[in-house]
Amino acid sequence: MSSLTFILSVLLFQLLFTSHPCHRILTSAAPGGRWQLLQKSIGISAMHMQLLSNDRIVVFDRTDFGPSNLPLPEGKCRFDLNDTALKQDCTAHSIEYDVLSNKFWPLTVQTDVWCSSGAVTPNGDLVQTGSFNDGERKVRVFSPCSSCDWQESNNGLAARRWYSTNHILPDGRQIIVGGRKQFNYEFVPKNIAASTFDLPFLFETNDREVENNLYPFVFLNIDGNLFVFANNRAILLDYVKNKVVKRYPTIPGGDPRSYPSTGSAFLLPLKNLKASAIQAEVLVCGGAPKGSYSQATQGEFIGALKTCARILITDPNPKWVIETMPLARVMGDMILLPNGNVLLINGAGSGSAGWEFGRNPVLNPVLYQPDNKIETHTPTKIPRMYHSTAALLRDGRVLVGGSNPHTYYNFTSVLFPTELSLEAFCPPYLEAKFNNLRPTIVGPNSMSGISYGKTLTLEMEIKGKVEEKLVWITMVAPAFNTHSFSMNQRLLVLGNDKITALGKSRYNIEVRTPRSGNLAPAGFYLLFVVHQDIPSMGIWVKLQ
Repeated sequence: MSSLTFILSVLLFQLLFTSHPCHRILTSAAPGGRWQLLQKSIGISAMHMQLLSNDRIVVFDRTDFGPSNLPLPEGKCRFDLNDTALKQDCTAHSIEYDVLSNKFWPLTVQTDVWCSSGAVTPNGDLVQTGSFNDGERKVRVFSPCSSCDWQESNNGLAARRWYSTNHILPDGRQIIVGGRKQFNYEFVPKNIAASTFDLPFLFETNDREVENNLYPFVFLNIDGNLFVFANNRAILLDYVKNKVVKRYPTIPGGDPRSYPSTGSAFLLPLKNLKASAIQAEVLVCGGAPKGSYSQATQGEFIGALKTCARILITDPNPKWVIETMPLARVMGDMILLPNGNVLLINGAGSGSAGWEFGRNPVLNPVLYQPDNKIETHTPTKIPRMYHSTAALLRDGRVLVGGSNPHTYYNFTSVLFPTELSLEAFCPPYLEAKFNNLRPTIVGPNSMSGISYGKTLTLEMEIKGKVEEKLVWITMVAPAFNTHSFSMNQRLLVLGNDKITALGKSRYNIEVRTPRSGNLAPAGFYLLFVVHQDIPSMGIWVKLQ
């Protein structure tokens, strides 16, 4: 991309950003953020979503909900004799949503994608794996191009994968961990290892008739091993040697945090990346107390957990530290924001995941500042219960969609109707009163790849007074979000090695890129400049 083209693209996005309805509302907004309804209906319920490097979001639900409210184009239909709802279906169950234009269009999936998993490859393709019924061993690929659609491969998986977790690895492969009745893991593509590998830990954490270990929370540790959390405890897994190298203690209280007692989790921002010993820390929040799922099946809805558990996974003797949130939450999402804070959003105050098993919608997002305070923000008016999703956008908003606690699309005579809308939450840092503090990235002149362990220089503009010690750069890996877990979500604080004033409110800022794929697997990242906790609009970079 030429220097002129890059600058024009940045200016266009900035113009759209500053004229955005969300931004205009914020000029008179009280602290606590704002909500913006983007689409009353996208025709499907957003059960899974992933932001791609062309600023488009791929969204899908499941084929066996019955007909959606979005027809496939030009009379196109899907024929599937194995489908449990419709053998012939002329409606879409996946869409592509363009953030810049606020428009969407249908995509075509050939087999069921219900409760599946996925990750983005280093070249930017979305690889989605598994599901239910005839989709259980499928591998599907979606490439970010103007006319692309889903491509499916039969029997791309060695085992049935339903409610599994994917994670991108330093060598570019994806590991797929667990799933219903699958106490093992495997890799895609199959160019190195074609079979499955037993993981007894998943059997050990399986509660009889309830499970409580589906969609395990998986994070790449800084040593290249995987932190795997299921139910109420975790291990550190050397996936190459198929060996557990560490067992972590059970969370105090022993309550489950994994599906269907669905909490959420994330890897805290990685900092001090030049240090010889980098620390990595995980936070697990919310969920449902023991017995909640069984009680919900009997019509009794137990209050959700109000606690979070935080653990330094690189510590030789790690211990869980319990923190209390302002609101109890099950089926909530946790989204890393560009400044390193975390947004807790969506979910219910009682019950568990599952059909009709949630009650008392939690409408208020909560802002968690890992080293500071916790704030409760402006509530939405739309309950986001079972099968809701959330994703960070390049402009700093958080896209929210989904909610369908029913076995089919159901819009009437139910407590929580199927929700087809998309909305965005605008965190307080988007308020216009911070415009003088907000950085604008002017360069680099190219969006070509960046290498490991190299100096990266960005040119930025800040109109107000610059506090150099309060300026830093972050890298965020966009996540695959479903069932309250953002797979592959990762934020690295690159810091600020040097700032040089260029005049006319412009500055160069230098940082060092991550030194290895254990810190940041190769692929597309959003790069932000943050000034006094106020982030810029992000730019896409490819780490390779």
